[in-house]
Formats: sequence, C-alpha cells, structure tokens
Amino acid sequence: MGDANLFSDTFTLSNINALKYDRVARLTAHTEAGDTLMTLDINSELFPCTLNDRLQLLLASTLSLDGSKDDGKGWRDVGRGEASVADEYDYVCHGKVYRFEEGDDENIKVFVSFGGLLLYMEGPYKNLSGLRQDYVYLCLKK
Repeated sequence: MGDANLFSDTFTLSNINALKYDRVARLTAHTEAGDTLMTLDINSELFPCTLNDRLQLLLASTLSLDGSKDDGKGWRDVGRGEASVADEYDYVCHGKVYRFEEGDDENIKVFVSFGGLLLYMEGPYKNLSGLRQDYVYLCLKK
C-alpha cells in the first residue's frame, strides 16, 4: 500500500469504559512493544470488545488497494463495487486529524475525530509523524 499506510500495529486492550454513553465504549490499549498508547471511542454494538483482545489497527490516507488518492470521490463512495482495504477489516471510520502536541522526550500526541468518536495516540515521533494529514481512515480488526 506504500505511502497510504500511515501507521499500523497490534494493540492489546487494557481497559474498556462503557459507562458514559449508550453504544459507545472508550478503549485503552498499548502496542505489544509498549511504546504507543491508544485511547479510542468505538460503537460497541458494531465492534464489541473484551479485555485483553488483540486489535490490529491501520491508519491510512486512502482505502484504495493501489494506494491511489481518493481525489474527486467522497469517502462514502470509496470502495463501492470494487475491492478496497476496508474489505479486510471489521470496523472502518473516516476522520479528521485535529491536533498534534509535543510529548515527553521523543514522543508526540495525536488527536483524531471520527464524527465525535475520538482517537488519542501517544508514542514515538518516528512512528506517528506520518499522521500529519488532514484526514485519515481508521481500520480495525481482531
């Protein structure tokens, strides 16, 4: 997928908080290497999770298998009638990267909104710097 693959790793769920909203859970997870933290709000009816689940996360700039840009298409039209990266995943969202912050040492913090469901990631600059995009696709599978 080349340049379209902005971040990809496997996370292990360490906490699930589903107390605040109906059908929404806030997941907290770490990469297997322990260097990246993720907090993600998900629709828990569409993608139910349990503690210690292993999740494969992909953040990409496009869903096209060849890595071509989505120029001229709305995000809802991507993949209609053709194979796409989304076919390989169970939970897919399109969102806006709205903030970057410098963290401790070599870490940075990235904030993304998927229509109000939020993603927060903190990890090494070298792993997360590719997320300096306006829009990203989040793809998850167990």
